[in-house]
Amino acid sequence: MSMRHFLSLLDLSPEECNLVIERAITIKKQQYEGQFSPVLRHKVLGMIFEKSSTRTRVSFESAMLQCGGGTIFLTPQDSQLGRGEPIEDTARVVSRMVDLVVIRTFAHERIERFANAAEVPVINALTDEFHPCQLLADMQTFHEHRGPIQGATVTWVGDGNNMCHSYINAARQFDFQLNVACPAGFDPDPKYVKANADRVKLFREPEAAVAGAHLVVTDVWASMGQESESADRLKAFKAFQVSPKLMDRAAPKALFMHCLPAHRGEEISEDMLDDARSVVWDEAENRLHAQKALMEFLLTRNKHHTEF
Repeated sequence: MSMRHFLSLLDLSPEECNLVIERAITIKKQQYEGQFSPVLRHKVLGMIFEKSSTRTRVSFESAMLQCGGGTIFLTPQDSQLGRGEPIEDTARVVSRMVDLVVIRTFAHERIERFANAAEVPVINALTDEFHPCQLLADMQTFHEHRGPIQGATVTWVGDGNNMCHSYINAARQFDFQLNVACPAGFDPDPKYVKANADRVKLFREPEAAVAGAHLVVTDVWASMGQESESADRLKAFKAFQVSPKLMDRAAPKALFMHCLPAHRGEEISEDMLDDARSVVWDEAENRLHAQKALMEFLLTRNKHHTEF
């Protein structure tokens, strides 16, 4: 059996994606009752971060500690990666010393190279291409508030970035329709849109894209590494701010999500996070529970287990 990694949502089957969500909900309930799964006991998670992080780092470290494991956190400056060691050599060494590896980096090709050489499961904690762990948390959050997302309409408002790409994959894996509203020149990668043409539709006006949506999602207009483009992006995205007024065009029980950090007054209005339809704090917390379920899944599946 080949090593199971989680570099995008497509590394799991639709059935496995739903299984992880269901398990995350159970783990969360158990934690609220003072119970913690022992599956990560004595396990070590290697964390290699070339991009800064708050939610991703805290959620993975907390997950391991709460379930009896530990973490080792490395930046390029803390390791030989910063001195030019080939990614494959680092992967071969580190994966002989830890049980899982989480990587947060820029080019998606870097994590693919690491995974190809690794002897343990590798998890994508964000690349320029995808952010699949966030989508597990988002799907869990919707399920908790509204039930399974299958058959729903989701609207993405903003840049066609790594989060947008992950929502395209989620539309496929969780079986929902996705409207993407973005200004010309900031579309998601055409290959992902084309591969999912039966469920992804592009819009230039957010008002039309949001109409009747059950979930509205956005992200910052300038991601890490795009700071020099901020001024130009502010102009291009000016009409793509999510506000309570825009949410009023969505379905009556629509939810709002944002992966955070949010720039109030830019991609969202000053009051959007405080709107009753916003579930961003539940969404942020669920990174913890969804990632516990994911790590449990990868550890058990890579040991030829068929059940949790």
